[in-house]
Amino acid sequence: MVTYRFCQILCWGSSMSKPRTLDRIDLTILDALQKDGRISNTELAKRVNLSASPCLERVRRLEADGFIKGFRALLNHSQLKYGMSAFIQVTLDRTTADVFNRFRKEVVKIKEVAECHMVAGGFDYLLKLRFENMEAYREVLGVIVELPAVSQTHTYVVMENVKADTGIPILE
Repeated sequence: MVTYRFCQILCWGSSMSKPRTLDRIDLTILDALQKDGRISNTELAKRVNLSASPCLERVRRLEADGFIKGFRALLNHSQLKYGMSAFIQVTLDRTTADVFNRFRKEVVKIKEVAECHMVAGGFDYLLKLRFENMEAYREVLGVIVELPAVSQTHTYVVMENVKADTGIPILE
């Protein structure tokens, strides 16, 4: 028997007028789409025991309410010459709103930066990079150390990806 981790998820609709609760069908739709974004509406409707039209309406509502941000293909990084990855801790020389804004504005322009997270702790940002080889890494590191207010970096090259993001655990 499937149990639902989030039996009552309260959300505000896109109109922000009244709250509503996600039900079992909404959660099952989200779980199914998260596992297979290419599933046909007909197959999805069968899985959630709805006819096709109401199922599609629910998917559209979940998109409109912001539960579904979009759909994309998972690409093979190695096949596309981005087979290596690393995490870089970035420490800024000062932490003011202006410095944070300038850093963010510039770091998003670097194509090798797959993710950038501002963190609390002993450094300011954690970057996830994807690149082809160590030569490419050295080039992008040269760009990163020149970003506004960067005072220090520490790199951790990934040797093995043990577990990748598989989405949010909706159903148990």
